[in-house]
Amino acid sequence: MALAVRFFDQQPADVADSSLRDDVLQGFAQAQKALPPKYFYDQRGSELFEAITRQPEYYPTRTEEAILAAASGEIARLAGRDAALVELGSGASRKARLLLEAMRPVGYLGIDISRDFLLASTQRLAADYPWLDVSAACADFCRPMTLPDSLDGLRPVAFFPGSSIGNFTPEEAGVFLRNLHRMLPHTGGLLIGVDLIKDQARLDAAYNDAAGVTAQFNLNLLERIRRELDTDLDPTRFRHLAFFDPIAARIEMHLVSTRDQTVRLEDRRFTFRAGERLHTENSYKYSLEGFRALAEDAGFRQLRVWTDPAKLFAVFYFAA
Repeated sequence: MALAVRFFDQQPADVADSSLRDDVLQGFAQAQKALPPKYFYDQRGSELFEAITRQPEYYPTRTEEAILAAASGEIARLAGRDAALVELGSGASRKARLLLEAMRPVGYLGIDISRDFLLASTQRLAADYPWLDVSAACADFCRPMTLPDSLDGLRPVAFFPGSSIGNFTPEEAGVFLRNLHRMLPHTGGLLIGVDLIKDQARLDAAYNDAAGVTAQFNLNLLERIRRELDTDLDPTRFRHLAFFDPIAARIEMHLVSTRDQTVRLEDRRFTFRAGERLHTENSYKYSLEGFRALAEDAGFRQLRVWTDPAKLFAVFYFAA
């Protein structure tokens, strides 16, 4: 019989809803309209992202999984005994499963902003690994956090897969890494996946899959706003746009208004011109040397880095 999942709710529903409302009002009022990508991950958005990872054009997931599978024994040695795997943005925890048998950690803590998806995935994990002490924390890990008392005395290894670090600007990534470094004890570690700079055609294809799943994922952000807020927003009046900017070394995702329109949100109205873009996500790409320098500036020390043969993707292990 699996242990019950210990749940820490650090993101109350009323606070999350207020944040969505405030960020949409602020984002729609900017000269360059924009929304934070964290709002992609409601239940439907999390499901769509899992579907994206299965698309043939989307190389990061399968490449990272292959690296983790090959390196799992060495990762276990670096983590050491009495380890606790702390997965940031746990999603379906598919990649964590590649590590659990090799690491045999004492505990697992999944952290995600999508409460329902987090509970479902950690409950499945607890059922599949009855020897593992499973906890879940609903939280926005973009903000400073503290580890729950249940991990006291253990060696936490923060696991941030999926190149999600690329959603931050390099400056924001530095702040995030410094916050993470402060959260971890000196015995802890960081295992992180990073998408590498590569040819533009491969990058553009990865975010414009032929099945249109990434487009659905992007547009679901508007569906969430329509569903959760007092608005007449019509998602069918927007289209998906994603492209690689080689100067900034990032993928940009936008939602483009297909016509001149006015959107009401509560008692305010926002004008969108035909062709105007709502910026929804960046995904920065790094060189091996560039990301190592970023993490070391935050206080981490690189112990190991693994890549695939084509150097599409990298997994770093840092000591805190």
